[in-house]
Amino acid sequence: MTDKDFISDKVSIIGAGYVGATTAYALMLGGVTSEIALIDINEKKLAGEVLDLNHGISFVPQVHLHAGTYEDCENSNIVIITAGVGQKPGETRIDLLKRNIDVFRQIIPKVVERNEDCIILVVTNPVDILTYAALKISGLPESQVIGSGTVLDSARFKYLLSKHCNVAPHDVHAYIIGEHGDTEVPAWSISNIAGIPIEEFCQRCGRNCNQERKNRIFEEVKYSAYHIIEGKGATYYAVGLAVRRIVEAILRNENSVLPVSSLMKGYYGIEDVCLSLPSIVNDQGLARVLELPLTEEEVKGLRHSAETLKASLREIGF
Repeated sequence: MTDKDFISDKVSIIGAGYVGATTAYALMLGGVTSEIALIDINEKKLAGEVLDLNHGISFVPQVHLHAGTYEDCENSNIVIITAGVGQKPGETRIDLLKRNIDVFRQIIPKVVERNEDCIILVVTNPVDILTYAALKISGLPESQVIGSGTVLDSARFKYLLSKHCNVAPHDVHAYIIGEHGDTEVPAWSISNIAGIPIEEFCQRCGRNCNQERKNRIFEEVKYSAYHIIEGKGATYYAVGLAVRRIVEAILRNENSVLPVSSLMKGYYGIEDVCLSLPSIVNDQGLARVLELPLTEEEVKGLRHSAETLKASLREIGF
């Protein structure tokens, strides 16, 4: 960041749909920022969302939440992009690619024109491909363009492991890596509770943690979004909280470890594609990607995830 004079913790959210509005709600509840600008081309819906949110202002830490325009990007620390077409039941995240890439070609230049110092946080799916597209379209440094990645997937993983192991989710340390989608990889080898590997923990407490059970847990993680979409049309509560967690890490300069999506630069032999690995996140955005002691099988899965994403990128000319 430069010494440019902008409000110290302002966040702009482009897209007032389910995810954008819920993200604003999550930020508002958490007292994360003093100003939130919500931006959307549907002015009627935008006005309704902002009015509804503002009616709850007296119940939360003070925040100035308002309908914004792209001019608000000029003095924002973080610009969150949730805009795009929604995922249909049975539709994969990759299927969304061609319909959403054109939206980003319209949005990103308007943001960068007004602010080259902000951190762009991509949430729209398919998030890894659109993070790569945002990076290339914007021309910004890699540290300033990140995606929400597998932060939500990892939270789902922790939740299911916490249920299986009968411990609080906060005390489960586990990551989903690679694509936020069908080729994602569970990093079982580094999953632990209080420093105790998951498999060893299960042995100590007498719980059945065989390969079949592990496969079922991962399958539930991987297909969670499809089940939610089938049930209620969209996912937004948990992703809103996941985005809030990333915003907190940036605005508070936490140096927190989060599996955000970012440009790979030789990690595990992977180049020129965005995917998720545990990374240090602070007020500069992406500070550092961590290379973990993964098993050969996990690295193989990660590389397969990268190749799948690259194939999709080639389809759109990136």
